[in-house]
Amino acid sequence: QVQLVESGGGLVQAGGSLRLSCVASGRSFSSYSMGWFRQDPGKEREFVGVISRTGGSTYYADSVKGRFTISRVNDNAKNTATVFLQMNSLKPEDTASYYCAARNGFYSSSYSAYSYWGQGTQVTVSS
Repeated sequence: QVQLVESGGGLVQAGGSLRLSCVASGRSFSSYSMGWFRQDPGKEREFVGVISRTGGSTYYADSVKGRFTISRVNDNAKNTATVFLQMNSLKPEDTASYYCAARNGFYSSSYSAYSYWGQGTQVTVSS
């Protein structure tokens, strides 16, 4: 059973930090690129960043570059991947539901390229 489970969302003041986690299981996710996206109600899902299969490469949206960092830990024995999104210097415009996603291939900023998605975790940044 494929599962991507996010956690770590919450309410934080502007300038604060949060760390989101995503545990992916049920496939060989240690060989998948893992992305983070976010979405506000009534808006399109927005790319945040992505990390390559080995964690050696990352790519970020301009809106979060320098503030957000993605990392991962692969457990090859269990075929799981845990992906982290460290968010610093948060702004009210970062408020959204955050989703992790998995892609069996080279990393992409397009949400349609991802096959598996988590249920999302809410991040609210107050001014």
